[in-house]
Order: sequence, then structure tokens, then C-alpha cells
Amino acid sequence: ALLDAHRGRFRVMNYPTHLASGPAAIPLLQRDLEGARTAYARGDPGASAVAHAAKGGGGTHGDSEEPHQQGGEYVKLVVFGGLDGILTSFAIVAGAAGVGLGVKAVLGIGISNVLADALAMGVGEYLSTKSENEYIAEERSREAWEFKNHPEGEISEMVEIFVNRGMSKPDAEEVISRMAKYPEFFINLMMTEELGLKVPDESERTLLRAFVMFASFATFGFLPILGYTATAFFVRDKTEAESSRHMMIAACAITSVTLVGLGAFKAHFAHRRYLRSALETLLLGGVCATLSYNVGLAVASINW
Repeated sequence: ALLDAHRGRFRVMNYPTHLASGPAAIPLLQRDLEGARTAYARGDPGASAVAHAAKGGGGTHGDSEEPHQQGGEYVKLVVFGGLDGILTSFAIVAGAAGVGLGVKAVLGIGISNVLADALAMGVGEYLSTKSENEYIAEERSREAWEFKNHPEGEISEMVEIFVNRGMSKPDAEEVISRMAKYPEFFINLMMTEELGLKVPDESERTLLRAFVMFASFATFGFLPILGYTATAFFVRDKTEAESSRHMMIAACAITSVTLVGLGAFKAHFAHRRYLRSALETLLLGGVCATLSYNVGLAVASINW
């Protein structure tokens, strides 16, 4: 069914019935994406126009895909998993140093904790993503069924949504009437506008997301522990207090450098200032570490 914008009423038309399937990746017009970003950063409309006019390989619709940064969808997983891993393990090291545990105890507790937490994070990412995708697919099937069996109601809802967002009713009716000619596109639009749900791409790999989360947590999580324990071999001839201080300094240095690197990595994809993002990440990590260390000192001072 299609809203007849010119007459202000509904009229019935035939639509394809294959409405339940999810969307595939849609190729976009190619452009100079980095040039567009540079133009935006500089506030240069002319450079922006030049960047959008650059269409390699012919530039017709569907011929090529806009060159987004590869792997951008996994940035959140790497940053989140990495920060969680390194802060968790450094909290263990700082707490253990405050209590005064030996190197073997720190190594044993740290490795087992990092592996267990990394596995839990990976499994959690897999189950949560899978559940979310299943829920979205079920909602999309329902929206497709409703559009197939009662299109007038769905179109009316979309018109109302667009009107509430500031569009005049005649314009909203005309826009919706045109978009409703393309059922797959229109159903995905309903998912976004009505339910606030983004339909996942068919190529999304849930297992890979879980592995990235596990690997990033474990990789970054081992760094403070390895730095702390490895330093012990170089300070064996020093007093216990000096050895503990040097090992803690090594763990702090490794953690600080890694936090700065993660902050810069995040800034690269978010197009923020590198220094600000790095310092922000370092500051948050320092707060966590300070809290853990002082909790360890407090526990060690208790007379049991």
C-alpha cells in the first residue's frame, strides 16, 4: 500500500513479499573520505566540495564502496577490552604490592584472573551480541509482517514520526510515499525510526567479535603482570623494599605507556586530538590504580 500524497488518502498497490530478510551491505558512492575529514577540520567548504566530487573508477552508484577505515567496527572492542584488561591486571598488581604479596603469588593470581576474565568477556560479548541480533531479527520480521498485511498503518506511523520531527505533513506524506516503494529500505527505516534499532549487517561475525574481545583483554591484561614479575629478576640483589618499588615502577611505566597508546588509537578512529584522548585515558587509569594500591595498603595495615 502507498500513501497518495496528492490526494491525502491511501491507495492500494502490490509490493514484493520477500520482506523478512535482513539487509546486505550497501555500496556507497566513492569519495575522498580523508579529504572530506580534513576539509571539515579546517572548516573549508571548497575543499569539502572537491572531496565529494572525487569519484574514482567512474563513480556511478553501486560501482564502488566508500573507503571507510577497515576494521573500524572492532575499535570499540579493542579499546574496551584492552582498557578493561590492563586496568584489571594493574589493579591486581597494585593491590598485591600494597599488601606485600610475593612475586609468585602475583604471577599466579594475575595470570589466572586475566585468563578467566578474558574468557568471561569473550563469552559475554558473543552471547550479548547473538541475543541482540536475534531480538532485532524478530522485531524486523514483525515489522515486515505488519507492513505486508497493514501497510496503511505503518505508513501513517512514519508520517506522524516525521511530522513530530519538524517536517510539514504534506512533505512527510510525499517523502514517506516515495520511500515506501522500496520495502526492504522502508522496513529498515521503520526499525530505526520507530524502535531505535539498527539492523545488523548480514556479514557481521559474532564469533570474531568475541575473539577480538578475548584477545584484547588478555593481551593488554598480561602487560602489567609481566612487567612486574620480569623486573624481579633484575632487582634480586636489592632489599625487599627496593625490589618492590622497582617492580611497581616498571608496572606503572608499562601501564602508562599502554594507556597512552590506547588513547591515541581511540583518537585516530574518533578523529579527536591525540594528546587529549591519551591524557584522558591515562588519567582514568591512574585513578583506578591509585584506588587499588591504597586499598591494598589499607588491608595490609590491619592487625589480624
